[in-house]
Amino acid sequence: MDRRAFISSLAGGLLAAPLAAEAQQPAKVPRVGYLSMFSRSDPTFEPFRDVFKQGLREHGYIEGQTITVEWRFAEGSRARLPDLAAELVRLKVELIIAETTPATRAAKEATTTIPIVFNPIADPVQEGFVVSLARPGGNLTGVTQMSPELGGKRLELFKGAVPGMTRVGVLSHPGIFGEATVRIMLEETEAAARASGVQLQHLEVQGPNDFDRTFAVMSRQRVAGLIVLPSPMFFSERRRIVDLAAKNRLPAMFFLRGFVEAGGLMSYGPNLPDLWRRAAGFVDKILKGAKPADLPVEQPTKFELVINLKTAKALGLTIPQSLLQRADQVVE
Repeated sequence: MDRRAFISSLAGGLLAAPLAAEAQQPAKVPRVGYLSMFSRSDPTFEPFRDVFKQGLREHGYIEGQTITVEWRFAEGSRARLPDLAAELVRLKVELIIAETTPATRAAKEATTTIPIVFNPIADPVQEGFVVSLARPGGNLTGVTQMSPELGGKRLELFKGAVPGMTRVGVLSHPGIFGEATVRIMLEETEAAARASGVQLQHLEVQGPNDFDRTFAVMSRQRVAGLIVLPSPMFFSERRRIVDLAAKNRLPAMFFLRGFVEAGGLMSYGPNLPDLWRRAAGFVDKILKGAKPADLPVEQPTKFELVINLKTAKALGLTIPQSLLQRADQVVE
């Protein structure tokens, strides 16, 4: 090789080297935050988080390899959520996944710029999280577990299982959602009650220590059935609620299947694993450049009716065959 060819070859090699090194640079691993009011090992939500991680894997994100998740848990204390949300903001995560309404509220107050994916929450419009379901308009979007017809549908199905009841207790958790959200849930149930000739008895529970007193009130007032409105605290305390209902021989309609699996009579509500899996899809879209303001909030599309025949027998109830045929699962 002559001198001129050697110099050209050397220069080309030197120019190619940095280009090759640049091409071999590993892709940036996105860092996201996950904010929950509950504990990491909470048996209520841990299986759903596994579904969420599976949803991420379906989109090509493997925790610890192609995505980093900063997990933050408030251990059941709403008061800790603001500090944990602020910590995620300081870490400069690329987005925050907020588990349930209280965590979403804390995340929203902590940042107006970092995208927030909520899941699953009550009415995001009434809570002030988004302008509308179709056009969220800010830095929040995600999945809601609310659907307009749920309150009436639950009472209709409940009346089909316990046709003779005329007085039904409605258990709500004030403060966990905004006043407007709770009012809408109650109004839906009240409209269905008027149509079916049922009188409702509204009962509020601030915390777990109120359950014994509340069930004693229902017993004195001869309430014939109980509808439990959505609340993360109710779901966490589901075994206690189910046990009190059994002790007082009170048929109850719940909002999620976990209550029935714990021994409750029946439930009608969204399929929660489906919601957590869909939340992973929002993460994928935002990390690929989509803006939360342009991603419509998704409502539940899969609902399930679950009936516990063992509990029905213990209560002396005979569930109509027509209702059993509509059930997605019958626990025997």
